[in-house]
Amino acid sequence: MKRGLLVVLLMGFFGLCGLGVLTLGWMWYQDDRPPVQPIAFSHERHVSQVKLPCEHCHQNARKGPQATVPPMSVCAACHAQMKTGNPEVLKLQSYLKEGRPVEWTKVHRLPWHVLFTHKRHLAAGVACQTCHGQVAVMPRMRKLRSLQMGWCVGCHRDKGASRDCWTCHK
Repeated sequence: MKRGLLVVLLMGFFGLCGLGVLTLGWMWYQDDRPPVQPIAFSHERHVSQVKLPCEHCHQNARKGPQATVPPMSVCAACHAQMKTGNPEVLKLQSYLKEGRPVEWTKVHRLPWHVLFTHKRHLAAGVACQTCHGQVAVMPRMRKLRSLQMGWCVGCHRDKGASRDCWTCHK
């Protein structure tokens, strides 16, 4: 009886451990896939072909903590009257006509306790590509760097930046 109970408990324990490993693996896999966006925006098209610099759209990058998604007025400057059969441009024009924002899915997330500012990093000469990768060749934006503490500390160490905890943590 005791032996049977022990076997059942061990099987349950290892079964839960296996389920946990599978769940973490699935989450890791999901994290690396580019999210599906309401409009299939191509950084590749806008950066490589049209030659727009990052800050043309992400205007808050040098001004504040977040680069932010561009306001619809930035998109409208080029796309409001554009005559095209491109279904994605037509979707954008529909959003503009209805006066509603595009609800983009966030690609990069940092924990609430991390104080990161694009402004400070850009002022220090850190290129957007350092963290975001070569967006100029990305048809769909995806997360390429872990942006986890170890990765950031390694970059701070390599560049001689402060590694004091309070530099990045609230």
